[in-house]
Amino acid sequence: MLGGETLHELRASLAQAEADLFGGLSPRVAPMAEIRDLGALLQRAGYALPVADSVRLTASYASPLQLMKELRFMGEGNALHSRRRTPSSRALFARACEIYVESYGDKDGRVPATFELIVLTGWAPDSSQPQPLRPGSASQRLADVLGAEETKLKD
Repeated sequence: MLGGETLHELRASLAQAEADLFGGLSPRVAPMAEIRDLGALLQRAGYALPVADSVRLTASYASPLQLMKELRFMGEGNALHSRRRTPSSRALFARACEIYVESYGDKDGRVPATFELIVLTGWAPDSSQPQPLRPGSASQRLADVLGAEETKLKD
């Protein structure tokens, strides 16, 4: 699933533009869950050994409008119930594009769009699964098992 860092550049630019022009915000991009919350959700659902991994991918667009156009073609319009119901002004999108390019644009004039992909993995609890040991209950030192020289930390 897409995580909380997805399209953060677009969200920040739209929010700043709307605040500049209208003095307030209307939700424009659906909120997305943070990785720590999704990991906790696995635990609450009763999964054993939950793992939540995150991969960030960055796409490059010729302009913020190209990104918004592609999102619209994907059917990713604003479906939030609490959104502003009147059509957005051209001035809003023009200002958002200015902010996007100023804040995130590269030297070639292109803009990045970050997508955070989160993969959740968990197993149904079973008695055969390894269980974590109590801290300090090890019978051997890790340095001895690895054949490594232990480096003492300074106090």
